[in-house]
Amino acid sequence: MTTCRLLCGLLFYKKKGDSLVLKKYISTIWKGIVIGGTMLVPGMSGGSMAMILGIYDKLISAVSNFFKDIKKHFLFLLVFCVAAVTGMILFSNPLLSLINTFTMPAMYFFIGAIAGGIPMIGRQAQVKKFSWKLPVYIILGALAVWILSVLPTSSTDTESSGFFGSVMLVIAGIIAAVALILPGISVSYLLLVLNLYEETVKAISTLYFPFLIPLAIGFAAGIILTTKLLEMAMERHPQPTYLIILGFMLGAVVNVFPGIPSLWEIPVCIVTCAAGFAIIYLISKKEAAAS
Repeated sequence: MTTCRLLCGLLFYKKKGDSLVLKKYISTIWKGIVIGGTMLVPGMSGGSMAMILGIYDKLISAVSNFFKDIKKHFLFLLVFCVAAVTGMILFSNPLLSLINTFTMPAMYFFIGAIAGGIPMIGRQAQVKKFSWKLPVYIILGALAVWILSVLPTSSTDTESSGFFGSVMLVIAGIIAAVALILPGISVSYLLLVLNLYEETVKAISTLYFPFLIPLAIGFAAGIILTTKLLEMAMERHPQPTYLIILGFMLGAVVNVFPGIPSLWEIPVCIVTCAAGFAIIYLISKKEAAAS
């Protein structure tokens, strides 16, 4: 109830009679809930779902230009973050249980959802005609995700005390932030690659600040740096940037792909894949018409 009241209060803050503002915040809320609910799905990243739902650019812009309009961007990010946390609380466990029970149909639904977002990314990339460069950009993005997926776990000793250990944690935080911002790359997996996942979970559960503070500093610095560079790339070089991001997302399909379904599951998986495609395609089409 407290979360609902906060969201309602935020909705009517500043412009009570402005239905356009109300619609925008309602859109932000449901997208945040969906992103939060699917963030813990194996192989799915929050950035991928944000890109698919058409809110990715707004999030990047709000973080990158935060100090240009603090009230506007703070309100937007707060609404989104509260909605995302609400989605994680409400839907993550039921969604994971559904995936564990009906793995094939559920994973094919997410594959269809990723495919449904491709036309939207194509529009943002301003692809008007085929060029040999187009598949190259996509392959580069997919290759980057694949390389991350085959990296061995790090043996770096991040628990070492003193200045060196803190510097290593700051660097690890920057790398983890890059994974958070870029679609198709799982933060939890990257922490595993850096041999930091268990340590991070333990530090959070015990509130071990000598570990968490330098990691958080690097994380914050990485978010600011990555969003600035990404926004600049989107504005100056939209086509290669969006196509590389598309490659990230397609590369992530490898992590989502559950294998070939059994004979009796094939019709069900076709239906769930088509449903995922149709839902995301229609949503992205509606968002494009409204913008």
